Amino acid sequence: MDSAEAAASAGTDPRVAPDAGTDPRVAPDAGTDPRAGKAEQIAAGRERWQRRFAAARQRQADFTTLSGSPVEPVYGPPPGVDVPGFERIGWPGEYPFTRGLYPAGYRGRTWTIRQFSGFGNAQQTNERYRMLLAAGGGGLSVAFDMPTLMGRDSDEPLSLGEVGHCGVAVDSAADLDVLFAGIPLAEVTTSMTISGPAVPVFCMYLVAAQRQGARLEDLDGTLQTDIFKEYIAQKEWLFPPEPHLRLIGDLMEYCAANIPRYKPLSVSGYHIREAGSTAAQELAFTLADGFGYVELGRSRGLDVDEFAPGLSFFFDAHVDFFEEIAKFRAARRIWARWLRDVYGARTERAQWLRFHTQTAGVSLTAQQPYNNVVRTALEALSAVLGGTNSLHTNALDETLGLPTDSAAEIALRTQQVIMEETGVTNVADPLGGSWYVEALTDRLEAEAEQIFAQICSLAADHGRSRGLADGATEPIGPMTAGILRGIEDGWFMAEIADSAFAYQQAVEKGEKRIVGVNCHTATRTADLEILRISHEVEVEQRRVLAQRRAERDGAAVDRSLARLAAAAATTENLVPLILAAAEVEATLGEICGTLRECWGSYREPARF
Repeated sequence: MDSAEAAASAGTDPRVAPDAGTDPRVAPDAGTDPRAGKAEQIAAGRERWQRRFAAARQRQADFTTLSGSPVEPVYGPPPGVDVPGFERIGWPGEYPFTRGLYPAGYRGRTWTIRQFSGFGNAQQTNERYRMLLAAGGGGLSVAFDMPTLMGRDSDEPLSLGEVGHCGVAVDSAADLDVLFAGIPLAEVTTSMTISGPAVPVFCMYLVAAQRQGARLEDLDGTLQTDIFKEYIAQKEWLFPPEPHLRLIGDLMEYCAANIPRYKPLSVSGYHIREAGSTAAQELAFTLADGFGYVELGRSRGLDVDEFAPGLSFFFDAHVDFFEEIAKFRAARRIWARWLRDVYGARTERAQWLRFHTQTAGVSLTAQQPYNNVVRTALEALSAVLGGTNSLHTNALDETLGLPTDSAAEIALRTQQVIMEETGVTNVADPLGGSWYVEALTDRLEAEAEQIFAQICSLAADHGRSRGLADGATEPIGPMTAGILRGIEDGWFMAEIADSAFAYQQAVEKGEKRIVGVNCHTATRTADLEILRISHEVEVEQRRVLAQRRAERDGAAVDRSLARLAAAAATTENLVPLILAAAEVEATLGEICGTLRECWGSYREPARF
């Protein structure tokens, strides 16, 4: 999450002017007097938007077309015209936020360019980060290698051949010192895409920030942490679901008390879509997971108006242009309604769905890879027209290997062309009111609600499987109960598998066409240069890790791990103990191994 969004979560958003005489933290009603006619309600909404827009911050920019014609900051129905159902569309910056969170849209602030990157060792990735930031990137997004994602050290047998290959290798806090060398963490927002060992890696990030001299309360960024999506789609977990939820609850409490600007949870639909789900399934499974984390926070006694702004989302932008735009708009509307009406959130900030978007890796093709530049540009444009808060654009060669410097630059420039040349930042929600887009938005919302009902119907079965009385459900909450039962039964996996199979059949029959794959296959494209990670990266990482182990205070490490093991059997918040272990250079594998010994591991049930 970028710094402007974090500032909004810390207090009143300077871009939004509250109505006079009202609490600026409390979300206003969507309309006016319900007895007023629809045209009068639309007019009243326009007046509210005008007041908010007049008080909102705007960029100094040329808000005209390429031909020099001025454009309005937002468009809506002509005065006096009745549009049935317009309260579901609304105006930018007010409930139900279908048209965006801010009245000025991108006129106030453009989205954050946040390129996902990580490969080899920390030094190599640091050099890539410096290149991206110098070229106009607005924030960092860290990709970790497979051993790190699985909570393993680089010298463990299961890590052999994987070190540095799909992301950066991180074994201890010292690696993060190198990763962020010369990058002031108190000033640069940092997103970390990791879920299973998210809390230990986060603690290492805190140690690296403190070693730079940063104050924890000044840190701003996002940690993915979302473990539900691992069981549903990505399959990178460390423990059974309940211990993972315990760690997430501990993290939510710790950040609320100590690092209020930091977003401890980025709920991810990206991996669900990449696994083969439909747009509606991505939307519904992701928001259901988000509702589960809201229930988790409430079960810890946290105030929804205080912790909900710390939840952010991560969506896929696939290649069906209008369906993706509608998905993003529907997501904001559903989240606002459920947070207000189901979970009792009173403030606008708690009802806001902020999201990062990444273009669809699964849409990239090895055949005719330069076509991927076109796909990525269109997917990025759909995210922008859907109102994304930050964006990563994939490189053309990512289906073949890690991005080269030149491919990474093209991906970055793709966003900059959209931002600087196309005029899409001039108008808030420029497609709002389109019959097609609004119909798609309504359809996706309705399909998502049907899926929510299916998930909730699993809750009673979960209660019975836990030996609870009839009618009783998971103590955390009913949506959580349904999610856990769906994971146990393999329901989510089966739903996604069915969707992926149906799509693949359509491709093989030629019903769904992919240029360069099942149509227009003739090409003059030459082979691409591929970035390959040398085996020497793994050899050197293992050598450095052995040296760190030899030089650290081994007794201090042993004491910190023993304290962590003892606390894991209690309800004590584990974040301070993991932080203490990271400070004395306990490794990721040692911290996660200690917790594995306490909590055990998890094996997914077979589903046929």
